[in-house]
Amino acid sequence: MGKKQKLPLVYQPVGFVFGWASGALAGLAFRKIWKAVRDEDDAPDALDRDRGWGEVILAAAIQGAIFAAVRSAADRTGAKAIERSTGVWPTKEKGGRD
Repeated sequence: MGKKQKLPLVYQPVGFVFGWASGALAGLAFRKIWKAVRDEDDAPDALDRDRGWGEVILAAAIQGAIFAAVRSAADRTGAKAIERSTGVWPTKEKGGRD
């Protein structure tokens, strides 16, 4: 039992590194996809007066989907690495992240 209680603390630095790297990777992927979709270097910002609602919402939806997918892949990779090295899954309950 003691090993299982301490493991989430051990996983935190691993999760932080994977989270940071996944954020950087997701940002790069979004810029490349936006360039392919709209042939523009800069995606619209919500406060960009010259962009329409549709364009702003499309950019946000694409960016959100990419970040969620990359973050999930990074979390899963980190959890599997911890499980392989320790034999214990890094969360106490089945629900995962809130």
